[in-house]
Amino acid sequence: MSYARRTKDQLAQRVARDIHEGAYVNLGIGMPTLVANHLPQGLEVLLHSENGILGMGPAPAAGTEDYDLINAGKQPVTLLAGGAYFHHADSFAMMRGGHLDICVLGAFQVSATGDLANWHTGEEGAIPAVGGAMDLAVGAKQTWVMMDLLTKQGESKLVERCSYPLTGIACVKRVYTDLATLECTPRGLRLIDTVPGLSHAELEQLVGLPIMAP
Repeated sequence: MSYARRTKDQLAQRVARDIHEGAYVNLGIGMPTLVANHLPQGLEVLLHSENGILGMGPAPAAGTEDYDLINAGKQPVTLLAGGAYFHHADSFAMMRGGHLDICVLGAFQVSATGDLANWHTGEEGAIPAVGGAMDLAVGAKQTWVMMDLLTKQGESKLVERCSYPLTGIACVKRVYTDLATLECTPRGLRLIDTVPGLSHAELEQLVGLPIMAP
């Protein structure tokens, strides 16, 4: 196998490439926040955070952080000209009302047909913290997942059926991973692209599921 995994920034860049002009986008806690740093210059995209921000920019330069201006993950952010902040109840109304074009979320598991498990592993002692994940997953017009394809134990996070508690059912449209980009359909997974050097057969072996050709 002669292929290299996408770095986190390369993966963020791959996601950013598919975001269309004028989109209202929520970037979930963790790796998805990196997407803000890779949106093409001049592309008008309105970034939303569930704690009540619209119009976020890239991460602030070191030493310029304002810890009164943070996203839902408590990371300092910047605000573009015309950006605004407001009550989180209004922010959730925006999410639940179908006003977001895309949300990009992390995940523990995604099923081949788009079920999402990203808030709890079901392990005893784990702290449930669903936040706005359920509202985003079913409220956005498109839900995309950004994650490593494999766990640290080498098991695929793309599965036939999620074994962790569900966040949403058949809500995920695309999965962006460090090895491949895939689409979730009612008939299963469809390949969009892979990293150079990774064959279709090798990807199917890693995932353990059939994957339709592009």
